[in-house]
Amino acid sequence: MALPLDTQDAKNSGVDMTSAGGRKWRVGAFTALLAALAVYAGWMFLGNHASGQGPPRTFAVPVVAVAAQQGDIHTYITGLGTVTALYTATIHTRVNGQVMKVPFKEGDIVKKDALLVEVDPRPFEAAVLQAEGQLERDKALLAEAKRDLKRYDILVKQDSIAQQIRDDQEYLVHQYEGTVKLDQGNLDAAKVNLIYTRITAPFTGRIGLRLVDPGNIIQTTDATGVAVMTVEQPITVIFPIPEDNLQAVLKKFKTGETLQVEAFDRAQTRKIATGHLLATNNQIDTTTGTDQLKAVFENKDNALFPNQFVNARLLMETLSGVTVIPSAAVQHSPKGTFVYLVKEDQTVTVRWVKLGPSEGDNQSIEEGLSTGDLAVVEGAERLKEGSRVEVQKQGSSASPQGTSSSPQGTNSSPQGSSSPAKGN
Repeated sequence: MALPLDTQDAKNSGVDMTSAGGRKWRVGAFTALLAALAVYAGWMFLGNHASGQGPPRTFAVPVVAVAAQQGDIHTYITGLGTVTALYTATIHTRVNGQVMKVPFKEGDIVKKDALLVEVDPRPFEAAVLQAEGQLERDKALLAEAKRDLKRYDILVKQDSIAQQIRDDQEYLVHQYEGTVKLDQGNLDAAKVNLIYTRITAPFTGRIGLRLVDPGNIIQTTDATGVAVMTVEQPITVIFPIPEDNLQAVLKKFKTGETLQVEAFDRAQTRKIATGHLLATNNQIDTTTGTDQLKAVFENKDNALFPNQFVNARLLMETLSGVTVIPSAAVQHSPKGTFVYLVKEDQTVTVRWVKLGPSEGDNQSIEEGLSTGDLAVVEGAERLKEGSRVEVQKQGSSASPQGTSSSPQGTNSSPQGSSSPAKGN
């Protein structure tokens, strides 16, 4: 059975009224929430002003800054070198025999011609006696032949003997003269061999460990010898440099300029000795593209030892009165190198700089900084353009002395709302 028309219209009208009422309720609730938030925000704002707190503060970043100063920067050419004795000699015997004495003390400094090893001299003394006896015998035969020649000269003049007999006697005299010279040579050789039984130092230097002991039989064919001697005062260091730097070195060396060379330990933290360049090699090593240089050191304190590895530094140039800052202050970005410069209002700005040579922990600045400018060396990773900082100066500013190294710094990019303009 169908409902009356008025009843159906009433139902439809009730549904529409229910939907409209729901939307109105949601809009009212949202409006009330916004009003509540506005009231709360106003209350907080008024409350903060009333208490004197104001807007949130911007905290200063603690940093360490160092003032740029004027100083000297030294430029070096470095290379890993080997300490080499000025002279090195492996002492060999020149005669065969039994070792009788080894009087030297291992590791001592021995003087030139000091006795190192004595070989049994008795066989060589006997050889000298034999040579002397043979010489005396042949000298007597020569004297007799000369007297006979004089007699034959007289007899030939008297036609008492044939000329051939006189000539034969003259040839006999020449033979004896040759024999006497041969005997004299044998005697001299025997005396030299007798001298060789005393093996002496060829120069003043340090003697190494002994390689023979009394009672050993030594021969001239022995490969090891009896001892090794070196000259360590002065001493040399041989080190390579790249072929690209060779012409600059030769240009200074050929003018007679004394080029200073410093020897450092492996860690390049302690200077061992200071010397000067002695010579350059006459050819470049094609396998490494380097040339060998030799420097000489007085080594009075024996700080350098043969075959020791050292880091050699050849001083090429000294830059005086340049602007110097610690290498830690230099920052790197794709746009170039820069430092964070502390301004008078205790904020930082990005200052682009042009780097010069570096020495140790110090970096020279060719453009961009002046003496007295404060550059951040610690805490730069938390900074950006305009950051407020709390500066803590180091106890001592950058020193212009140090160990040679390449420019170093922290890789970072300047941060800020706008990119800083690059300048000097």
